[in-house]
Amino acid sequence: MTFTQRCPGIGWALLQVLLVVSFSQAEEPVCRRRGDLEKPQLSKDGDIMFGGIFSLHSSWKDRQDTYMHKPLPLQCTSLNFRDFQFAQAMLFAIEEINNSTDLLPGISLGYKIYDVCGSIARSVRVALALANGNEVVFAPSKEQCTKPVQVQAIMGESSSSPCMAIATVIGPFHIPLISHYATCACLSDKTKYPSFLRTIPSDYYQSRALAQLVKHFGWTWVGAIRTNDDYGNNGMAIFTETAQKLGICLEYSVSFFRTDPPEKVQHIINIIKTSTSKVIVAFLSHRDLDVLIHELSQHNLTGYQWVGVEGWIFDFQTAAMDRHHILDGAIGLSIPKAHVSGMKEFMLNVKPLNSSSNELFTEFWETLFSCKFKQSKSSAENQRECTGDEDLSGVQNIFTDMSLMPLFNNVYKGVYAVAYALHSMLSCNKTCNNKVQLDPFMILQHIRKIHFKTKEGDEVYFNENGDPAAKYEIINWQPTENGIVDFVTVGLYDTSLPADKQLNLQNKSLIWTQNSQQVPVSVCSEKCPPGTQKVLQKGKPICCYDCLRCAEGEISNITDSITCVRCHPEFWSNERRDACVKKEAEFLSYEEIMGALLTAASLFGTCMTAVVAFIFFRYRQTPIVRANNSELSFLLLFSLTLCFLCSLTFIGRPSEWSCMLRHTAFGITFVLCISCVLGKTIVVLMAFRAARPGSNTMKWFGPAQQKLSVLGFTLIQVVICILWLSISPPFPFKNFKEFKDKIILECALGSAVGFWAVLGYIGVLAMLCFSLAFLARKLPDNFNEAKLITFSMLIFCAVWITFIPAYVSSPGKFSVAVEIFAILASSFGLLICIFIPKCYIILLQPEKNTKRNMMGKGAPKLS
Repeated sequence: MTFTQRCPGIGWALLQVLLVVSFSQAEEPVCRRRGDLEKPQLSKDGDIMFGGIFSLHSSWKDRQDTYMHKPLPLQCTSLNFRDFQFAQAMLFAIEEINNSTDLLPGISLGYKIYDVCGSIARSVRVALALANGNEVVFAPSKEQCTKPVQVQAIMGESSSSPCMAIATVIGPFHIPLISHYATCACLSDKTKYPSFLRTIPSDYYQSRALAQLVKHFGWTWVGAIRTNDDYGNNGMAIFTETAQKLGICLEYSVSFFRTDPPEKVQHIINIIKTSTSKVIVAFLSHRDLDVLIHELSQHNLTGYQWVGVEGWIFDFQTAAMDRHHILDGAIGLSIPKAHVSGMKEFMLNVKPLNSSSNELFTEFWETLFSCKFKQSKSSAENQRECTGDEDLSGVQNIFTDMSLMPLFNNVYKGVYAVAYALHSMLSCNKTCNNKVQLDPFMILQHIRKIHFKTKEGDEVYFNENGDPAAKYEIINWQPTENGIVDFVTVGLYDTSLPADKQLNLQNKSLIWTQNSQQVPVSVCSEKCPPGTQKVLQKGKPICCYDCLRCAEGEISNITDSITCVRCHPEFWSNERRDACVKKEAEFLSYEEIMGALLTAASLFGTCMTAVVAFIFFRYRQTPIVRANNSELSFLLLFSLTLCFLCSLTFIGRPSEWSCMLRHTAFGITFVLCISCVLGKTIVVLMAFRAARPGSNTMKWFGPAQQKLSVLGFTLIQVVICILWLSISPPFPFKNFKEFKDKIILECALGSAVGFWAVLGYIGVLAMLCFSLAFLARKLPDNFNEAKLITFSMLIFCAVWITFIPAYVSSPGKFSVAVEIFAILASSFGLLICIFIPKCYIILLQPEKNTKRNMMGKGAPKLS
C-alpha cells in the first residue's frame, strides 16, 4: 500500500499546492536577471559593441561578511593609473576606427568598460554581464528566453589569472577575449581556453629567453623569486626546465604575493642573505616587486645582479621607487618599443567635465591633482578645489609617463584585430553589409586568420595558439648622474630567427650591479680547467662539483669537462693532462749505448772468427789443422761468422722482413754451427774406435758422410723455419702493455710453436753433441779435441738454459738484448773453446804442431 493510499487527505493537499505553484509561476517572466545590476564605468552605444575588462582600481575595501544578509558589492579603492591608460588606449583605437573611412565604413563601434578592481571573482561576474546583458527581461510564457550576445569581443584583462578565469567562463560561448598583458604560457592551451588570444608574446618564449640570457653571461648558480600566481608559477616552471637543460642550477626558488604577511617576505629576505648566488631571476609583476624592493631597502641588500621580465624591467614606477639602487644594473626582457601617433595627445587630453562618465574621471582628476570638486561628497576643507582646467603638461607621474607605450600599442592592435575581422565578415568596401548576422564564433575564426599592418608598420597576426610572434628587447638599467635610471636597449631576442641567432647582444657597454662594468660571477664551483674533470658533490646540484685531475693516460682539453678521455694507445697524456702526446717508441737501436756495445761485440766476434779462419787457412797443411777434418773446421768458422752477424738483425726498428729474418737466420746458422760441432765429435769417437784392431768404422763416417750429416741436420731446421714462416710468421708488433708511457716495438713470434720448435731443435742437437763429447773427453790424445768440444758445449748449454728465464722476464728492448747476448756468448764460447787453443799452438808452440805430437802414444791414426 502506498503512502497516498494510507493518507488520502494528505495526497489531495499536496496536489493542490502543486497546482497553485504552477499557476503562479506561469504568470512570472521566464527570464530574470540574477544578482545585482553591473554598471559599466565607461560606455558608449554603437552598431557593434566591444567589451573591456580592466582593473581601474588596484584593490578594494576589506569587509567582514556575517552571511546574515546579502553581501554588498565591492567598494574599489586606489585608482590604478596604468589600467586607466589601457582603457584610454582602447578608447583611442575605437575613436580612430569610427573616424576612419577605410575600415568599417558606416559602422560605429561602441564599448562597455568595466572596473574589476583586481578581483578574479568580479572579473568572472563582469564577463557574464558582457555576454548576457544586465537589463531586466520580461518574457511571456510562450516566448523563448534567447537573445544574441551583448558584445562581439572583450579586451582585457591585464593579468594571467583573471584571464584564465574569464576565458574558462566565456570559452563555451566562443566570445573572443584579447589580452594585451597576460603572458602565462598556460593560456596557449586551446583545449582549455579556445577563445583566448593575445597581442603580447607567451611566457613560453620569455622564460626560455631568460634562461639563454643567464647562460650567455656564464651564470650557473642563481636564485629565483616569482609571483605566487599563474603568471609567476608557470613562467618560472618553464625557466627552470630550460635552465636545467642548459646546465643552470637554482640555489633557491621562492614565491610570494603582495598580500602575503610580512613574515613570509622576511623569510625570503633571510634566504637571499644566506645564499651564495649573486644573480636573482625575478619573475614578478611590478606590484609584487614594489613590495619586495621596500623590504630589501630596509635591509640594504645591494650587490645582487637582477634579471627581470617584461612585468617590471621597463617600469618607470618601479625604478622611481628603488631609491637605494638595489636594482641598478638589472638586465631583462621587455616588449619592443613602439609608437602610436596621436595616442599620447589623446590620453593627455582628459577633461572630467567633458566626459560622459564624470564619476570615474572626476576621481581620476582629483587623484591626479590632489584636489576636490565642490560636488564631491568627500571634499575636505584643507584641500584645494579642482577647476577641471588644470594643466597635465606640468604633471610628472605614471599617467603622463609614456614608457608603457608598447603595452598601449598591444591594446591598440587588439582592437584593430577585431575591427579587421569584422571588416572581412561584413564584406566591407565603401560600405558594409549590415544584414550579416554577427556570430562570436565566426568573429573568432576571422580574427585567427587576420594578417595586417598598423599605420606604424607593425605586423599583426596570430599563430595556431592565438599568440603573436615573440620578439623582445634586452634592457639594461643604467643609472645616470642625476639618479634617474636610463633603460638602455642592449640587444634583441627574436624567435623567428634560427636557434643559434635568436639571442643577439649589441656591442654596447653594460652596467652591472653597484655600477660595475665587469660581468658578475655567480657559480657554485669555479670552472674546472683543462686536465681535470668535474665530480659532483654528494647531495648537491650538478653545478656544485670538485675538479679532479685526470688519471695517467687520460686527458680533458676543454674547460668544465665532465669526463676524461683516454688517449689512443699510441699516445700518452702530458704532464698537464690536457693533451695526448705520441708515446716514445722504444726498440734496441744502434745509436744507444747498449745497442752500440752489442754491435761492437758482434763485429769483434766476426773479425775474430775471420782472423782464426785466416790462421787456419795459412797453416792448413799443418797436422793440427788437418786433424779431425779441416773442411768441418772451415765450415764451423763460416757458421760462427754467420752467428755473429745474425745478431745484428735483432738491432734496429723491427720491420716485417727483419722479424722473419732474425729468427730464421738465428735458427739455421746455429743448427749449421752445432751440426759441424756434432760432426767433429762423431769423427773423434769414430777415430777412437777405428784405432782398435780390425775396426773399419771410419769408412762409415768419412768426409762425405760428415758433410751429408751437417747438410741433413741443417735441412731439418730449414724445413721447420719454412713451415713457421708459411703458417704464422713473426711480425712487427707494438707492445702497449709493458710500459704506460712507451711503445715497445718488438717482433711478435707469430706461432709460438714454431719458435720453440726452432729453439728446441737447437737444444736437442746441442745436448746430443754435449753427450757425445762428454763420452769422448778421456780419449788418450795429447790434444784431445773432445775435451774442447765438451767445454764449448757446456758453455753453450749453460748460456741457453739461462737465456730462457732471462728472456721471458726481461721487459721491452732488454729481452732483445738478452737474446743477442745469448747468441754472442754461445758463439764466443764455441770460437774460444774450440779454436783458440789450436791457434795458440800454431802461433806460439809450433814445435807441438807435429803429427807425432798430435797422435801421441797409442793414438789412432787420423786421415
